[in-house]
Amino acid sequence: MASPMRIRAAEKDGVVDVKVLMKHDMETGQRKDAAGALVPAWYITTLEAKVGDKVVFASQFGPAVSKDPFLNFKLKGAAKAGETITVTWVDNKGETRTDKAEIK
Repeated sequence: MASPMRIRAAEKDGVVDVKVLMKHDMETGQRKDAAGALVPAWYITTLEAKVGDKVVFASQFGPAVSKDPFLNFKLKGAAKAGETITVTWVDNKGETRTDKAEIK
């Protein structure tokens, strides 16, 4: 299983600022290893953030996203301090990771 995501979420003046650092190699499938063989593609394809059962952010990624992606987004009116935000990603090999953080 992949390393935990680092999630920070802070509310100020009704706007929640969410920062997510994901640990993932994000291989494009075009790089060669030391032996000259292609390293297979391995990258996050979808990401979804929820507060409770409500999806507040969804995105699609591709092989052009860098290793250990960082994502920052803001929510207005969708969440407040004390609630929990849940972030889930799925990669092209079917692996998944879900982590949670309390909105401060």
